[in-house]
Amino acid sequence: MNLFERQLTLWVGLCIIAGIGLGKIAPDLAKSLDGMAIYVNGAPVVSIPIAICLFFMMYPIMVKIDFGEVVKAGRNPKPVLLTLIINWCIKPFTMLAIATLFLGILFKDFLPGKEIVKDGSEVELYRSYIAGAILLGIAPCTAMVLVWSYLAKGNQGHTLVMVAVNSLTMLFLYGLLGGWLLGINQMPVPWEALLLSVGIYVALPLVAGYFSRKWIMKTKGAEWFQEKFLRYLTPVSIIALLATLVLLFSFKGETILANPLTILWIAIPLTIQTLLIFAITYAAAKLLNFSYEDAAPSAMIGASNHFEVAIATAVMLFGLNSGAALATVVGVLIEVPLMLMLVRFCQRTKGWFPSEIDNH
Repeated sequence: MNLFERQLTLWVGLCIIAGIGLGKIAPDLAKSLDGMAIYVNGAPVVSIPIAICLFFMMYPIMVKIDFGEVVKAGRNPKPVLLTLIINWCIKPFTMLAIATLFLGILFKDFLPGKEIVKDGSEVELYRSYIAGAILLGIAPCTAMVLVWSYLAKGNQGHTLVMVAVNSLTMLFLYGLLGGWLLGINQMPVPWEALLLSVGIYVALPLVAGYFSRKWIMKTKGAEWFQEKFLRYLTPVSIIALLATLVLLFSFKGETILANPLTILWIAIPLTIQTLLIFAITYAAAKLLNFSYEDAAPSAMIGASNHFEVAIATAVMLFGLNSGAALATVVGVLIEVPLMLMLVRFCQRTKGWFPSEIDNH
């Protein structure tokens, strides 16, 4: 990692502060940018400014992927099977248990009050926060994990296969599992939100990366691609990540500043959940004798969440100002610093695993 990447936690912290400050100093600008979105059923599903930033965050990673390696990765199903088991058989239930323990029992007296949700019903606030945590727990990361895998020097081919499989699985299980865990008779499946999110955050940069790589290799050659093109493109992904954070927190900074203690109570169980799922997956990868390049992204795709989909679903189901929507915003607040910490942990424990070369 270069100096800029090594100090990424510092830049992330500064961008979060800058975003909150921008929302406070220029609220009209933040609201105007936040209003630039693709709406489905009256709810903002895809923020256009964030979608642009995410494209430039994902494209430099996608263009580096050798799709021959993706085909090879598909021949080894163990990492994919592990992430499916963690994401759909373990993670949703640990999230429900941890959120209920902390928000519904230990911190319940710190989270008093009720709210009227979108369908007109009245619910206890702590239950609304648990609902938001559940929506995070059933949304495995299908975009940012490519950034975490890249920073940890993981196998990008395997990461892409895992992202594709989890994206497809989410289309079928998100609504069913969410409806069951939320304890309601029927939860509307946010098909439009899911399809738009996967299409814009993953498919668009993937297609652009594939065809531009193919064209550059053909017209300029592999040496020019590696030495010239990638050299100037690499910092773009990190800069776009930081710009995304500024935008996100300029949109949600007012909510965070208005609820500082509530943010803390919600952040504690979400942090424990992230660390627990990472530890379970990393340990399982070690027991299954994964290479480091497969172990790191396997653990990260379970630990991180697809917060864009979780936020959109919370807004669609419970309303923009609901406790559930606030809980999903806290997921954004803690995820980037936590995942950067886990990237560093992976790099320091690389020696625990055989390398990809050793496994061949």
